[in-house]
Amino acid sequence: MRETTELQQLRKPSGRDRPASRTRRRDLVVAFLCGCFVAMMVGVSFAAVPLYSWFCRTTGFGGTTQVAKALPTHESKRTIRVRFDSNVAAGLPWLFEPERNTIDVRLGQVVTIYYKVTNQSARVTVGQAGYNVSPPTVGIYFEKINCFCFTQQTLQPGETRDMAVVFYVDPKLGKDSEQDELHTITLSYTFYAVRSPLPRAAGADTGGSRHDAATQSAAAEKPGRS
Repeated sequence: MRETTELQQLRKPSGRDRPASRTRRRDLVVAFLCGCFVAMMVGVSFAAVPLYSWFCRTTGFGGTTQVAKALPTHESKRTIRVRFDSNVAAGLPWLFEPERNTIDVRLGQVVTIYYKVTNQSARVTVGQAGYNVSPPTVGIYFEKINCFCFTQQTLQPGETRDMAVVFYVDPKLGKDSEQDELHTITLSYTFYAVRSPLPRAAGADTGGSRHDAATQSAAAEKPGRS
């Protein structure tokens, strides 16, 4: 009987062992939760940029323009003046300017305008344009059919290129009471230097050439330039 009691006491964990075991389990649970939190935050950081980009494109937030999925079904009698702005960020030796500063368009009218860019350096340079419209609240109504901003632009030394923007202002703007006093929209572009350009397949579209604009205008059955 005494031997059995002694064996049971040996097998039974001491009071000191039980708290240590609980502490180890708690530490493992905390470490696991911390690892899950870090993994979640890394995932959120990678998703933040595309989610923000999608949000801007969908809502026009910050003056982000829309990419037209269809041609307008009608034109309105209301006209809006569209002003064209051009900028070049530091580090890109380009001359960049619109061929005209303003144009008056009817809501729903498909319009083609051109920007001219010249590489003023003696080396090949690559740029890509950022863009927005102001006031920012009209971004959701500004529809682009074709635009040079969708692709990187590679210019040879001294090369000059005409680049088209085909767009329309959605007639839905006329039903937005908050835009009743709107008379001018500014479309602004800024070209930034691309340090490591993405490879482009031979014959790929350079984005917004005169030929492309003519094709888009013919599809819309509208005059090319106004």
